[in-house]
Amino acid sequence: MKLASALSFLFATSVAGFSPVPAGRTTTQIWQNANQNPFGNTASLEYTGGSDPNNKNYGKLAEKLNEADIERRKIQEEAERRERAAEIRREERLAKIQYMNDMPDSQPAGTVDEFMFKEGVQDQLDKLDEDLVGLVAVKQRVKEIAALLVLDKMRRKLGFETSVPSLHMSFTGAPGTGKTTVAVRMGQILAKMGYARRGHVVLATRDDLVGQYVGHTAPKTKEMIKKAMGGVLLVDEAYYLYNAANDRDYGQESIEILLNVMENNQDDLVVAVAGYKDRMDKFFSYIPGMMSRIGNHIDFPNYSADELVKIAGVMARDLEYDITPEAFVTFKKYIELRMDLPYFSNARTVRNAMDRARMNSAIRTFERYAIQGENGGFVTVDDLKNISAEDFQILVDDIVNADASKRIFS
Repeated sequence: MKLASALSFLFATSVAGFSPVPAGRTTTQIWQNANQNPFGNTASLEYTGGSDPNNKNYGKLAEKLNEADIERRKIQEEAERRERAAEIRREERLAKIQYMNDMPDSQPAGTVDEFMFKEGVQDQLDKLDEDLVGLVAVKQRVKEIAALLVLDKMRRKLGFETSVPSLHMSFTGAPGTGKTTVAVRMGQILAKMGYARRGHVVLATRDDLVGQYVGHTAPKTKEMIKKAMGGVLLVDEAYYLYNAANDRDYGQESIEILLNVMENNQDDLVVAVAGYKDRMDKFFSYIPGMMSRIGNHIDFPNYSADELVKIAGVMARDLEYDITPEAFVTFKKYIELRMDLPYFSNARTVRNAMDRARMNSAIRTFERYAIQGENGGFVTVDDLKNISAEDFQILVDDIVNADASKRIFS
């Protein structure tokens, strides 16, 4: 009974679908035009975009396949380039080995003197001897470094394997012992031998490297490094970069930048740190990475009184003054007294004493010829060049006669 009812309903529905449409009624006539698209006039499979923010990630399949093919070709070409470069290096290596095997042991490489004079290294060492009195151990260490550079260049000339030696340095000693002078000479030697593009020296302290607020230290340190590239960066009193009492001190950031540059740019920058030996030793104990990157440690001892007298003579020569023999005796007496007082600074103290002696000489000469009218006011060349014992005696009297609290300024 139920089956008969269902068939009757289906039959009635089918007849109604094909019966004429009564007036006033409409219907969808999809059968009237076989080419009509019920979803609009646009091809149904063509993507036209939309409001989805990820639309830019979509694209045609052909375009995506083409992009993938281009990327695959780039990767393949890069791999082939690396393989060709490796093959070239292997061939050069084999050719070099063959060249070295065929080279007789008696092959001349030139004389050491030829390289020393031709490259100007000997000239710089001679200037170091002229500029620095004493410091035999320091000069010997500089000559040892120069010898390494010269022999390394001779090896390169014959084709031997070479590598840039660790040229970073540590200078320890009291003020006025010649650390900056040695740094300047080393920079010029490195430039002569081709280990530095310019060979200049940039002097920096904590104030030049460390900022006062967050984000200020890195730009300051990098700016100083940029100035020193191709030469020597001399960090004076380097231990002030690290403050053990404050783990948030900005100096640590500067140290990290310096360590990175010392490791990655050692072929274009030599970093030299300087300061008192005991404080530098403590600084290295806090920053072992700095210690391990420095291959040359040079200690500068204090000058003796006789050496300081010779330094005064060198300064007088450079300034075209003549110091009388009696004046040297008086100057040595002054130096011996001054060495027992605080804040003695070796050659810097000598320079200050020479400046005061020159002033005393000028006052004495002015008094004689301008005030007293001696010799009709005419001054001789000897008068303009002379530094006498009385010019240094004034310095001695200042120490002997001054109060104990004021002697340190003499």
